Amino acid sequence: MAVTTDLIRELRERTSAGMMDCKKALEENNADIEKAITWLREKGIAKAAKKAGRETKEGRVVSYIHGNGKIGVLVELNSETDFVSKNEDFETLGKEICMQIAAMNPLYLNEESIPAEDLEREKGIMRAQLEAEGKKAEQIEKILPGKIKKYVSEACLVNQAFFKDDSKTIDDLVKEAISKFGENILIARFVRFQVGGL
Repeated sequence: MAVTTDLIRELRERTSAGMMDCKKALEENNADIEKAITWLREKGIAKAAKKAGRETKEGRVVSYIHGNGKIGVLVELNSETDFVSKNEDFETLGKEICMQIAAMNPLYLNEESIPAEDLEREKGIMRAQLEAEGKKAEQIEKILPGKIKKYVSEACLVNQAFFKDDSKTIDDLVKEAISKFGENILIARFVRFQVGGL
C-alpha cells in the first residue's frame, strides 16, 4: 500500500507527530496506520509531539569552547521545570547541541527563523544556477523545492543531521529528550563565535 498525503495527515492528527516522522512511520510499516502509531509510540515521538506545545519557562544556558579557544558556542535550552534543567542528562544534551553548532555552523535555528529576504535571495541564486545549466522554466519550478529543502537541512540547526549519528536530526535528538524527561524541551536560541570571523 502506498504512503499518501491523506494517510500522513491522518497519522499527524492522531499522534501530533511531525510530518516527516509520520511519513517515515508509514514507510516503515507498509502504510499500516495502526502499526505506524505503535512505531511512533515506541520511538517516543507521538508522546514527545503532544508535549511540544507546552510552555518552557525554565532551562539553562550551556556553553562549549572548541579548538584551543578558537570557537565558542552558547545555547539557551529551555524546559518546563528546573528539576529537568538541573539534570545532568539535560546538560549533556545542551553540550551535544553546542558541539553540533561548533562543527556544522548553522545559520538559523529553524525554517521559521529564516528571514524572508534571505530565503528569496537563496532561491534567486538557485534559479540562476539552474538557468546557467540550461534548465527550462518548468524544470526549474520542479527542481527548486528539493533544493530549498536541502538548503534548510544544512542551514537550520534543528533540521541538520546530528554529527554523531546522521540517521537522526537535531530535532529528533530533542524529541528523544522530551520523551525521556516527560516534558517539553526547546532550543530557544544560540550564538557561535569564531576567532577571525565566520
